Amino acid sequence: MFKNNNFIERSILGALSFLKESIFADEYAWRPGFLQSLDPRIKSVTFFLFILQILFAKNIPVLLCLYALCLILTQASRISLGFFLKRTWVFVPLFSLFIAVPAIFSIFTPGEPLAVFKVAGFSLVITRQGLSGAGLFLARVVTSVSFAILLSITTRHFALLKVLRVFKIPQIFVLTFGMCYRYIYLFVEIIENTYTAVKSRCGAGIHYRRGQRIVAWNIAGLWQRSYRLSENVYQAMLSRGYSGEPAVLNDFRARLKDWLWLSAVLALALPVFYYGQ
Repeated sequence: MFKNNNFIERSILGALSFLKESIFADEYAWRPGFLQSLDPRIKSVTFFLFILQILFAKNIPVLLCLYALCLILTQASRISLGFFLKRTWVFVPLFSLFIAVPAIFSIFTPGEPLAVFKVAGFSLVITRQGLSGAGLFLARVVTSVSFAILLSITTRHFALLKVLRVFKIPQIFVLTFGMCYRYIYLFVEIIENTYTAVKSRCGAGIHYRRGQRIVAWNIAGLWQRSYRLSENVYQAMLSRGYSGEPAVLNDFRARLKDWLWLSAVLALALPVFYYGQ
């Protein structure tokens, strides 16, 4: 029983730690790397162009070249490849698993059969066209998610919100996105602190029914604290003159380096659109 409790404890704390490290990693945006030094507006435009190239590419080698470029930019931005790959690949199954796996079978993608499996009296046929389409889809998802995550890692949170407003994204969407990002982080901290407090008061051996009551009490307390926290945050924002617009300490300023980077990405887009078809 204690081994099981230790396993659950390690799983919960490990999941919370991974969530904090993989999603809320603003310290990378302050590092003196290549992408961090670019103007956030120019950087966002170029990454949007990269994602457009990925969406229009129908050639897996071209997608692999773009993915390799993403990894090179990661290294140039002084970000650990291990951290980046872990953060990227944890999201890939969420976007691709339920689409790519069924697509390889003849039920969804008819074509030249490659392999046949007998499952409960049914024949599942893997086709060449389905395998090719699933590979192309996975390559697109991996590459586009990698570029999107690299943009979020190398751009400070409030700078990214301001960029969204520069591009005329409605204020309500930008405000909702910013508050969700902040409150998810606070909820993770509250859950971690609550679990540690319960463990310190009750010890390792907690009966199942008692554990249910503890969880119910803490959920009720979490909602109560969330309501009080929202009121305190609202009053603090008003007292600091918040007007609904995200603010950063330094105004955006495009330099020669930024325009050269934009020109290079535009020049790269032409052969990618040509050879990627």
